[in-house]
Amino acid sequence: MNGEHDAPRRQRLTRAEAKARTRTLLLDAAARIFARKGFTGASVEEIAEAAGFSTGALYSNFDSKEALFLELLSDRQNDRIAEAARALDSHEAGTGEAAAELGRLLIDVADKDIDFAPLQAEFWLYAVRNPQALETMAAKLREPRQALEQVISTSMAERGAPEEVSAEAVATVVAALFQGLVRLRRIDPSSVSEELFAQALTWLFAGINAAGAPAGTEGD
Repeated sequence: MNGEHDAPRRQRLTRAEAKARTRTLLLDAAARIFARKGFTGASVEEIAEAAGFSTGALYSNFDSKEALFLELLSDRQNDRIAEAARALDSHEAGTGEAAAELGRLLIDVADKDIDFAPLQAEFWLYAVRNPQALETMAAKLREPRQALEQVISTSMAERGAPEEVSAEAVATVVAALFQGLVRLRRIDPSSVSEELFAQALTWLFAGINAAGAPAGTEGD
């Protein structure tokens, strides 16, 4: 038999699959270039070349360098939310086990993902000076926060949290705590132990539970 008939044929990518692959390669290249040169120093030409595409291919997937960076930021945040969701699924939210696992996640991000926090800070400074970019950044960051809100909402419903405590507000506080402690640990590691975020979350959920307890039972 002819060998070419024996070899499996390479399956041709669909248009959607090819587009998804292009986006992934562009995001991977952007992560490397942004980490090395910063948001301002990186150019779309350099990112496209590193990914093996033309700038036309980049702009067919992303409207601008800002849009590319925000997609990267959102993906990174969504990855962290997924990790947090797994921790909360494994251990009931508000318990010491869940808080401890989230504390370990914070330390992992702060100590190992050392390139991205400075990029977030750099883009934040860029965005506050460019209102249109700030609005886009705010909208993009709502997506992962809403995913966290859904996880927290389910847990709060199971625990009988008071209706006046919104999952949206709790998700905002948890996200702000996480981001703030990551940045503080990068500056002063000794001030943010692995246990600190866990303690803060325990205090937060204890306060929520106390708010929903009948009068006179908080100290029981």
